[in-house]
Amino acid sequence: MLRLTVSRPSFLSTPLPLEEFIMSSIHQTSQSTFKQDVLQSPVPILIDFYADWCGPCRMLAPTLEQLSTEFAGRLQIVKVNVEAEPELAGRFQVASIPTLAFVVGGKLVAQVEGMQSEPVLRRTLTRLMAATSHRQAS
Repeated sequence: MLRLTVSRPSFLSTPLPLEEFIMSSIHQTSQSTFKQDVLQSPVPILIDFYADWCGPCRMLAPTLEQLSTEFAGRLQIVKVNVEAEPELAGRFQVASIPTLAFVVGGKLVAQVEGMQSEPVLRRTLTRLMAATSHRQAS
């Protein structure tokens, strides 16, 4: 008689953190969806201009994922691949990547180039969000 034993993998007994169940709210935008995704957004938008081959862009991705969770409902993060969407990169005069653009009400409010550390980016977003809500309250 053949006897099989099945052991339960250890990862099944360990509860996953809530973040594992939350799908990222970051999504790609393109020339065809830009108006709806960015210009008509009811919340401020952070655009991440990147390329797949860009090392600093890949390093920035986990920080953006975390900030997308922290600012959920108050800020939407969208990505633009500069190689696939050169028109959008040109529209924002992207000269180097990563470039992050902060758009409120369809208007560019701030833009930064290069790798941003998590604390600096969080501080910048918090400041921009506060200035935006102050302007909207006035």
